Amino acid sequence: MPVPSYDGVDRTYPLNSPYAADYFYEVPDGRRRWIAALDSDGHGLVQTSTDTLRGRKLFVWGSRPGGRRWQEWLTASGTGGYCEIQAGLARTQLEHVRLEAESEVSWLEAYGPLDAPPDGAWAQAVQGAEDRLEAALPRARVEQAYAAWKPCADTEPGEILAAASGWGALEVLRADWKLPGTPFPESTLGEAQAPWRELLRTGALPEPRRVRPPGETLVAPHWRDMLETAPAGPHTEYHLGVAQWHAGDRAQAVRSWERALQLSPSLWPLLRCLAVADQESGHHERAAERYADAFDDLCRERRDDGDAWTAALAALGHETLRALLRVRRTADARAVWDRLLPAVRERGRFRLLLAELLLAEGRPDEARAVLGTGFEVADLREGEEALGRLWARLTDEPLPARHDFRMRPDRS
Repeated sequence: MPVPSYDGVDRTYPLNSPYAADYFYEVPDGRRRWIAALDSDGHGLVQTSTDTLRGRKLFVWGSRPGGRRWQEWLTASGTGGYCEIQAGLARTQLEHVRLEAESEVSWLEAYGPLDAPPDGAWAQAVQGAEDRLEAALPRARVEQAYAAWKPCADTEPGEILAAASGWGALEVLRADWKLPGTPFPESTLGEAQAPWRELLRTGALPEPRRVRPPGETLVAPHWRDMLETAPAGPHTEYHLGVAQWHAGDRAQAVRSWERALQLSPSLWPLLRCLAVADQESGHHERAAERYADAFDDLCRERRDDGDAWTAALAALGHETLRALLRVRRTADARAVWDRLLPAVRERGRFRLLLAELLLAEGRPDEARAVLGTGFEVADLREGEEALGRLWARLTDEPLPARHDFRMRPDRS
C-alpha cells in the first residue's frame, strides 16, 4: 500500500487508524535504516541501525474504544496512549530469514531523542527528519561503532550479571560447543535438565522417581532421534509423542501416547494429549470424555498445592471445562469447577469461564452478575473476543468499557 495515504487516509498518523493495525515500511536499498515517532511539534524518539536490520514497522492499537482500552490496560494509569515503532531482519513479521547452522547475523542499533520540526509535505518531512538524524548521529559513526564492536563480540565476559535456565547449557553440552562470548556454564543445569542429560549420557530417559507433572519436552530433531532409539518406557513414549506431534507426525504421536497408556502409572498427561488429538481431528465428544478422565486422574494423583501441581490443575481444568461446555455436558463441567482450588476459581480467566458455565446452565442473570464484578482476564490474548461474545449472548446493552478489547469492526 502507498505511503503515507491509503484509501484516502494518512496512515502515518496513529490516531487515523480506528482499529489495530501493522504498517510495514519498505526502505529502499542504499537508504539509511531508521524510523521515528514524532509529535505535532516534531519531538520524539528515533531508532536507527546498520543495514542488516532492514525492516521497519508502525503498530497502532486503534483509536476506537477497544484499542484505547488495550492501551489503558497495558500502561500506567493516566497515560495518554501510545504507538509502537519496531525494526526487524525481514521486511515484515510474516516473512522469515533463514539462519544456517553455525552461522551468525549481527547488527548494531541506536535509539535517542529527535527534534525535527514538521515540514508540510511527506517527502520533505521524511528528508528533514533524516537530515536531523544525520546531524545528531552520522550514519558513518554507526558503521564505525559496529566495526569497532565486532572484534570484541566473542570476548568472554568478566562478570555474569544474570543467568537464565539450564537449557542452553544442555545444548552446549550436547554439541560440545565453545561459546566464550555467550557462555552457558554447566552450573546452570538443574532438575529440569537432569533426565535429558541422562538421555544424552546413557541413551535412556529415566522414569520419574516420584509422582509429579511431566517436565518440558525437547522437540528438536536430534533429541527426537534420541527418544526414538531410547528404551520405550511410558515417560519416554510421552515425550516422544510430543516431539512427533511437533514434527507434524500426528498419527505416530497418537500411537506413542496409546502405547504409554498401557504401562504408565500416571494417566492424565497421556489422556490430555489424546484429547487434544481428538479435538484436532474433530472428535469433540471423545475429546471431552478423555479430558474428563484426565482431570479425574489428576485430582487423584495431585500431591500438594504447590506451584507445579496448581499450574497443572489450573491448565487442565481450563481445557476440560472448555471441552465439556463445547459438547453441552454442563453437569460434568460443574463437577470440574467444584474441584478447582478456590484461588484458581478467583482468577479472571476462570471468572469468565464461570459466567459461560452459568449461561450454559440456564442462569443468565447470574452470569451477567459475574461479568459485573469487574474481574480482569490477565492472560487475554490479542484479538481474543471471548468477553465481547459472551456479553452479546447475555444482553443487547453496550459492552462495558472495562471489558471492551475489540480490535476489529463488529461482524454482522
